[in-house]
Amino acid sequence: MPKALQYRSGSLIYFQGDAAELVYILQQGKVNLTYQDIETGEDMHDPVQPGEFFGVKSALGRYPREENAVAMQDSSLVAFTVPEFEKMAMANTRIIMKMLKVFSNQLRRLHKQVSNLMEKEETQNSEAGLFNVGQYYLKNKRFSQAKYVFGRYLTYYPSGRNAAQAAKFLEVAETSLLRYGNGKGPGISGGPAMAAPQKQGGDMSDAAKAYYDAVSLVSQGKYQQAYLSFKKIEGANLDPEYAAKSIYELGRCLYLLGKYEDCIQHYTQMIARYPKHPDLGDALFFMGQSYEKRGNRDQAAMFYKKILSLTASEDSATHIKAKRALKALEA
Repeated sequence: MPKALQYRSGSLIYFQGDAAELVYILQQGKVNLTYQDIETGEDMHDPVQPGEFFGVKSALGRYPREENAVAMQDSSLVAFTVPEFEKMAMANTRIIMKMLKVFSNQLRRLHKQVSNLMEKEETQNSEAGLFNVGQYYLKNKRFSQAKYVFGRYLTYYPSGRNAAQAAKFLEVAETSLLRYGNGKGPGISGGPAMAAPQKQGGDMSDAAKAYYDAVSLVSQGKYQQAYLSFKKIEGANLDPEYAAKSIYELGRCLYLLGKYEDCIQHYTQMIARYPKHPDLGDALFFMGQSYEKRGNRDQAAMFYKKILSLTASEDSATHIKAKRALKALEA
């Protein structure tokens, strides 16, 4: 029998990459499907109207979800298993014709996007840029910032060309921070690669400076000041990369400030906007921690299990933290 389900505003119905076992119909409310355009890399938003089905392709094709589904308002849904949906569709040819039309349009759009994408050659060097930022801070004895940046590098690029060196520099930053404190101790020598990170044709961008200054505030425990700084970077949106990073940090600040409900809502919106955000695993962990702090152990466990189901290495810090947290809940 199809099941009636209720979702509160801001709830995640399913994640991108989840196993697809159900087809949904929206009875009342508002649901948004978010995914990334393969041609432009932009985040796309596809609203579901009452009376419409969603999650059909992945369920019928038996492949993982291609998008995140988020309830934007309190919503009522009906969930069908694949056999239940097939039985209903066979009894109503209008449903079949509507699905064929939608799938045909989507396939044509996908073919065009792939063709255009293959004709383009884009070069990005975010990996080298992040590594250089860490080197800059290490050379200038700003060890807490260097520790954070090299940690971020190893999260974003665990198999990057500078991963081994980043791990060594991370150890140097941690040791120097404990031994001397931030801004003290002997300088770290380095060649031209240790120069301050630069934007094309100039010095470090204003967004980058503001971002790493805000990171420094977090390392000093000044979470409210850091929150306001990250909020300003996000609002200005002068640099999309640092705006996206700041959005993640905003949620982290909310958690550190003990605003667990706000943290959950913030990361729910972030995931809807950036379904492939590089800090997705960490965001899910903070959501799980927030639910745990609020006494909702079942919801917390769901988020920890989601992290463990991601394709990230089992040796990653986030994977290990989620595994420990889940084990503690189940003890």
